[in-house]
Amino acid sequence: MITNLARGVQAFTSNAFLVEGDRTVLVDTGSNFDAVGKIRGRDAELDAIVLTHTHHDHVGNLQSVKDAFGVETWGFDADLPEVDNPIADDETVQLGDHSYTALHTPGHKNDHLCFYSPSASVLFAGDLIFQNGSFGRTDLEEGDRDQLIESIDRVRDRVDEHLAEMYVGHGPSVTTDPYRDVELAARAARMR
Repeated sequence: MITNLARGVQAFTSNAFLVEGDRTVLVDTGSNFDAVGKIRGRDAELDAIVLTHTHHDHVGNLQSVKDAFGVETWGFDADLPEVDNPIADDETVQLGDHSYTALHTPGHKNDHLCFYSPSASVLFAGDLIFQNGSFGRTDLEEGDRDQLIESIDRVRDRVDEHLAEMYVGHGPSVTTDPYRDVELAARAARMR
């Protein structure tokens, strides 16, 4: 089961997805809301935190969640203070009951990862791709439009038209034809 803990939060935050199952994982912690209370409200035993990237809106609640549950974080760049353990490009990680492939997808931020499970037909897209073909900003530090386009293409080539669900860093998740949104983002990012 995948639950967006930030749903309905009116403060500036990213989405924060609690993926429950054999290995209960929080994908991004969000910021400016009580993530600890939301996890406890679901009576979940948290095993780990996995980060799509380390922009503040995705990690603002990180320390409070780590302190409350005694868990470590996993992300692309273990040299960053927010990341305890590295996840390599193409490494397999377990989120809930399924195995996901980590895809290094820079362009929005150098340490950006997406997570894709063919068996679950689920993509965690972070801030790379959003609903209706929107895509991550490239005007922030470490942003690079050409890298972002390459990253979107990489995700588009990895997933297929049967993709069932796409969980994004901001806004609503996509559960109706998310492959279409990936294709739209690939085209839209090329428009200058």
